Amino acid sequence: MSELSAEPTTVPGPRDGQKLRVAVPNKGALSEAAMSMLSEAGYLQRRDRKELVMVDEENGIEFFYLRPRDVAVYVGSGILHVGITGRDLFQDARVDTGAQEIMGLGFGRSTFRLAGPKGHYSAAADLAGKRVATSYDALLGHWFASQGIPNVEVVHLDGAVESAVRLGVADAIADVVETGNTLKAAGMETFGEPVMVSEAILISGRGAEQDDDTVIQRDTERLIRRLQGVLVARQYVMMDYDIRRSDLDAATAITPGLESPTISPLADPDWVAVRSMVPAKRTNQLMDHLYELGARAILVTTIHACRV
Repeated sequence: MSELSAEPTTVPGPRDGQKLRVAVPNKGALSEAAMSMLSEAGYLQRRDRKELVMVDEENGIEFFYLRPRDVAVYVGSGILHVGITGRDLFQDARVDTGAQEIMGLGFGRSTFRLAGPKGHYSAAADLAGKRVATSYDALLGHWFASQGIPNVEVVHLDGAVESAVRLGVADAIADVVETGNTLKAAGMETFGEPVMVSEAILISGRGAEQDDDTVIQRDTERLIRRLQGVLVARQYVMMDYDIRRSDLDAATAITPGLESPTISPLADPDWVAVRSMVPAKRTNQLMDHLYELGARAILVTTIHACRV
């Protein structure tokens, strides 16, 4: 388990003030996206990067901005109720007995992969008896064990693992890979299947569902619902269009909505208005299909918030 940083040593116990205590990454790729999502969910967020605590009195929540690697530690130890972190950081923190993943948040996606000198390795099994450098030694050690690959020495480095092979510290590396350009520049290539596909996740303490504090339970459930609403709002748009009654069944088959589309009569009895939520990625394809079917006045609007 990583050591607690010096920044949040004044964090009080989780029940003080009857507020839900939420850990948020204070820097890095997850920080801005996490705060943006929480803002969309209706929560106040800090404006000054130097702020370590933000109290949202209206929603009864306190946000603590911590080092990304420390988020899982504070939640897993019960000091804070819930937190946002990366799945890779969560699994590397070794707090699975004290914390659990609640839901994926749809941002901060990355792939954790093995890499080595070009042409040296083709599969993870080739690393039996080798040294592998990484910043995620707990995660990687557990993964090698789960794959049944023996005698792998996991070498912990805090960063710049791409140089480990050239400097003779390791035979291969494991790291988060985005474009792969850094690896290529170091004469390396990825091999084998990804160790993990990660993204930002919401975690909570494992005892949260048994917490006898009804205020904390209520506010935790509300936070989850709001974040789920943001995810849906980001993935869907609202589509409105007019269609002849004779073509209504065919049109609603194209836009069935989440539950069922809303059908409203128009002044012309042969026509109706339809409103339906549709996947944002398919917006233009659906508009083309509807137009070809005879739909007109096709409008698309974004969804800022929703509950499903």
